[in-house]
Amino acid sequence: MQWMTLFQKELLENWRNKKWVWVPLVIILLSVMDPLTTYYLPQIIDSVGGMPEGAVFEIPELAPTEVILMSLSQLSSLGILVIVLILMGTIAGERKSGVSELVLVKPVSYMNYITAKWVSYLLLVWVSLFLGLLVSWYYINILFGTLTFGEFLTVFFFYGMWLTLVVSLTIFYNTVFKSGGLVAFFTILTIMLMSIITQIFQHILDWSPNNLSSYILESLTSGEISSDLLATAAVTLGLSLILLLLASQIFKRKEMAV
Repeated sequence: MQWMTLFQKELLENWRNKKWVWVPLVIILLSVMDPLTTYYLPQIIDSVGGMPEGAVFEIPELAPTEVILMSLSQLSSLGILVIVLILMGTIAGERKSGVSELVLVKPVSYMNYITAKWVSYLLLVWVSLFLGLLVSWYYINILFGTLTFGEFLTVFFFYGMWLTLVVSLTIFYNTVFKSGGLVAFFTILTIMLMSIITQIFQHILDWSPNNLSSYILESLTSGEISSDLLATAAVTLGLSLILLLLASQIFKRKEMAV
């Protein structure tokens, strides 16, 4: 009952802040931007004056699986930035303003406090991702060829695991720092370091969360969900849960020390 009350509070707060409106809209825009601009690029070039005389510009034919990866590429950059920005003050801001102390004096379980925020933002992120990829899938089928609904669900589910890790990482840094700016900085820095380390030690980090997109493409190409994709998703989910547990312990220690 306590957890559900906290969860409903978070959902209501996100609704009042219009996050349930603008976050899905931004994710939809990012998801369809590359597929649409790629398809209509010749018309866009003509509308701004066209190519110089004698110049030839050919756009290679792209498979639907390659185009959906364009959407994931945008989400992996600007999309992650949006998620980090909406999350960077969710706990840090309440700690800084003293709101968390008022809530926890009830008394409220530290784990319930953390997980209610985690689940509420996961719901927002997963719904936004579903809508964004659904619109992208619709246009891909119209403009580039058939991408089955099963393939769409594969992309949605496994890429959702990566965004789950991003949410968990941001929640974790919310319990470490009281400054939203520091939360955002260290979250982005950690994601960049993970990418660099994965590239350097690719031969031993087969199941790094940063490999999810490449395994998704392999599975779409082969038509089968590979064991590497399943293992990487499991590792990603495991890391997310570990970060959640660490966040709860760090938050409890810091609040009790006040």
